[in-house]
Amino acid sequence: MKVRVTEYLRVDLSTERWECDRCDESLGSARDNYKHFLLIHARNPREVHQPLLDPNKYEFCFSPDPKVCSIYEFYCPGCGVMMDVEYTIPGHMPLHDMQIDLDSLREKWSGSAIVVEQ
Repeated sequence: MKVRVTEYLRVDLSTERWECDRCDESLGSARDNYKHFLLIHARNPREVHQPLLDPNKYEFCFSPDPKVCSIYEFYCPGCGVMMDVEYTIPGHMPLHDMQIDLDSLREKWSGSAIVVEQ
């Protein structure tokens, strides 16, 4: 049984693996951080949030400072759909933001009349 977790991420309860909901790419063990199985693009925050003032003239230009902020974009290795975006400290490992109790989820969905996917 497959259960959608986010817009483009689902978990296959029978194999305990993360999958892309768009292209069916098997990503990795659902007991691990799904972000470790995705392609990561580290973005300069000034590319995403253009400074409103000249950063050469002003210390504070209404744009995140690249010395203290990084933007990580996470993409499916199969189809390239963006699965997540994370604002973090430069060099920091991706956050483990989702840990699912697979046994409880399997028990909940096994007796349910509503089946997400088979």
